Amino acid sequence: MHRMKNRNASSLPIPLGFIAIVSLLVAPLLTAATPARAEALLLVDADSGKVLRAENATYPWYPASLSKLMTLYVTLSAIRDHRITFDTLFTVSRNAWSQSPTKMGFPIGTQVTVDNALKMLMVKSANDMAVLLAEGIDGSIDKFAEEMTLTAQSLGMTETNYVNPNGLPADGQITSARDLAILARALIKQFPQYSFYWHIPAIKYGRRIVRNYNPLLGRYPGTDGMKTGFICASGFNLVATATRGNKHLIAVVLGAPSGAARAVKAAEMLETGFRQNPLAWLTPSLGTVDELKPINTDPPNLKDEMCGPHRKRPPAEDEDLDEEAQSARNGGVATGNVGAGETSSQFSVLLSALRAPTPQNLLADAGPVVPVVVYTGPTRAVPPQDTEPVHAKPRSKLKKPKVAAAPLGEKPGTEIAKPAPKVTRKPKPKNPAS
Repeated sequence: MHRMKNRNASSLPIPLGFIAIVSLLVAPLLTAATPARAEALLLVDADSGKVLRAENATYPWYPASLSKLMTLYVTLSAIRDHRITFDTLFTVSRNAWSQSPTKMGFPIGTQVTVDNALKMLMVKSANDMAVLLAEGIDGSIDKFAEEMTLTAQSLGMTETNYVNPNGLPADGQITSARDLAILARALIKQFPQYSFYWHIPAIKYGRRIVRNYNPLLGRYPGTDGMKTGFICASGFNLVATATRGNKHLIAVVLGAPSGAARAVKAAEMLETGFRQNPLAWLTPSLGTVDELKPINTDPPNLKDEMCGPHRKRPPAEDEDLDEEAQSARNGGVATGNVGAGETSSQFSVLLSALRAPTPQNLLADAGPVVPVVVYTGPTRAVPPQDTEPVHAKPRSKLKKPKVAAAPLGEKPGTEIAKPAPKVTRKPKPKNPAS
């Protein structure tokens, strides 16, 4: 009788409403336990180090060109310690010349000042300039990478290891969103007088103008840094900083599916941090960035997802955000961009959602920029006419002008002005007498 009672109880029909409620409660938990894709996010108050948002923030990650933030830090430290100066000349070696793009591509033997190398490093993300600085400061990539790692450890970046100064693919080149936020805070606090280097809008070399790869500069109000990164294994990375009033924030995005997606995600996090939340006192404290606990595991490898055969065109760090955003606004697929309609559709939806709560666009169209002139050879004065505002061409359409190689120290792309042809006007015939 007892068994029968249990069997009958188990066969009782369960109300459909109860099933629906359970489904609504369980579905988000299952989704959170099995995320659709790997991504790490972190939002930090730059002054206090307080964590405002953290998702996979201590998960090991490939930094890609975000490695150049440490290259910048070590170089500025060498200047502070009087090992070098901004005017010190370093020479492009065969090793530097052989680096993969993106790069400046200067011939072997070309000399570049530390100041110009840093500008090219931070705006164009030039891999050859990273090696030029590494070899110039420490004599070799290995020794410089060792100094980078020791510096990271001294800053409390416990999950970080470097094997090169530019972030090109290497198994041992590892960091985390937590460590990158610590590095960003160190740059802001220790070298405020050199903050210019991480928010230069564009550089001009000869007749070429290259806009900064950081898509938030000039588009999101208050943006003042810092750096982008991409390799197939890491996805699209970004460390973005912005200041409004007395609040200075750092947003870290790792593993985004496209350049546009990382820009929107960073803008969304920054906007959330700047808004006044009256219920913030109800939110449990996440502590400070230094208190986040590291995770002992291998970094995710997104190579198949980012650069697999399903991609119509291989992605790159210098993806043109203007082109992708314009396509999203038009409801179409970005030409010349990867990710097809899915990426553009996501960008359009996210951008629309972000614009709703605020009267101004979070990511405005890129306007004119004042490029900073860079050059090879010793330090020299820059002509005033080189600092006029210009509209930088989209990177996807920018072509390198074909000019003869200039001697060392000379500015490339200059041409001797030809005199205008003399115009001879025929005399006007006189009217006949009436």
